[in-house]
Amino acid sequence: MSNRKQNETKFCHWDELPGGGRRYWFDVPGRIGWHARYVKIVDAQDQTKWFGQKIRDNTGQLVEIHEKYPTDKGHQKGPGQ
Repeated sequence: MSNRKQNETKFCHWDELPGGGRRYWFDVPGRIGWHARYVKIVDAQDQTKWFGQKIRDNTGQLVEIHEKYPTDKGHQKGPGQ
């Protein structure tokens, strides 16, 4: 279980959400211009509510979502795919 300090260290960016939660994220560049954004959403008590990856192509178009928590749903094609 992570606390706020650990999340701030691991994730480079975050937004404050209504109700005291936060959305943390960091980007990882891919090989052909694509990138993966790892996203973690926590509530005001720093309990994880959602964690996964959002994959975008070199034009910024959402291509896939890989939801890992609360349920590992595997790869899901993005809109228009």
